[in-house]
Amino acid sequence: MGHARARGPYAKTPARRAEIVRAARDSFAENGYAKASLRDIAERAGLTHAGLLHHFRNKEQLLAEVLAERDAEEWQQGLEQVARPDQLAPFLAELIHHHQKAPELIRLWIELAAAASRPDHPAHTYFVERHERGRTQFAEGFQPKAARGTLCEDVSPESAAVLFYAALNGLQMQWVLAPDLDIVDPLTDFVRLLFDQDHAGE
Repeated sequence: MGHARARGPYAKTPARRAEIVRAARDSFAENGYAKASLRDIAERAGLTHAGLLHHFRNKEQLLAEVLAERDAEEWQQGLEQVARPDQLAPFLAELIHHHQKAPELIRLWIELAAAASRPDHPAHTYFVERHERGRTQFAEGFQPKAARGTLCEDVSPESAAVLFYAALNGLQMQWVLAPDLDIVDPLTDFVRLLFDQDHAGE
């Protein structure tokens, strides 16, 4: 006896969710978060409003998914492009310039991160896990550099990872408030402070 095939809104759920997230990303970019509507996102994804709500409860949850997808893409780019400490600053400079082309997304990330500090917020778990995962991944990435002596003396990989996130996020927040502010050079200087540049190319 053959297996019953999934039909309707329950068919190919992961693929359908991915289509919705792409539609949301386009809608947020074109309309801004405040003006983007779930009905517009549903129409872009070829769904009814009710069909979209089967996958995502609200617009905040969708925004968290859009940001999570961007995180995953950028982390993969970093793995592919950064093999040595001296490659980190140029990669981050390029990443910041890319972010600055879509300031609305930076602003939304900052606002959502603050709101998600409440345990009952729909994106709370995402942000907690994101920061924990990011700190762990960066600390693991800094471990070999500490062993080779390229990481600044007396700075542990764990501490470097926390400081790195604080600098990257804090500088982007300052830029949102003052768009004329140069944050690339300060971030480059910070990376130089973290690593012993005499050995960075080893």
